[in-house]
Amino acid sequence: MASSSPSSLLLPPGSSSGKTTKRHGTINVFDKVQGLFDDIAKAAGLPPEDKPRLCDENCEKELENVPMVTTESGLQFKDIKLGQGPSPPVGFQVAANYVAMVPTGQIFDSSLEKGQLCICRVGSDQVIKGLDEGILSMKVGGKRRLYIPGLLAFPKGLTSAPGRPRVAPNSPVVFDVSLEYIPGLEVEEE
Repeated sequence: MASSSPSSLLLPPGSSSGKTTKRHGTINVFDKVQGLFDDIAKAAGLPPEDKPRLCDENCEKELENVPMVTTESGLQFKDIKLGQGPSPPVGFQVAANYVAMVPTGQIFDSSLEKGQLCICRVGSDQVIKGLDEGILSMKVGGKRRLYIPGLLAFPKGLTSAPGRPRVAPNSPVVFDVSLEYIPGLEVEEE
């Protein structure tokens, strides 16, 4: 991403985001806070956060027009790209890329930075509940932004590596996920 701050707030509309609306535009409190953090980082001689993402600036702009889906559990998501392959059956392993963020857009974990796909068994509590639920309804080749409420994320919180934001207990998180393939369910080409 070329810019050092997120182009839009990552929390879904209607959540307790600190976002206020005016007649001729939107004031985004989280963008102002992120801008302040970026200014402090520059003053300290630190580079702006420039980490690989699944959703670039153009994607962020397009997401503003994508309808939000809310599930019975409270999970919300927007499909960045609809997949054409199969959906993962409960208990199957999946191979996915993900970028995990706090609502301000700061990344606290990412398979892209690690340089390897995340392989996990869906529907068997190997990942947080919101991620499990979000992946189970995807199709291979799809990319999705998940807005995960605190109870479906890290109820006990999550400590992070130095330089990464901490996730407080019951805090919402945002995951961008791309479902790459399902081992054993590869689509045969004709």
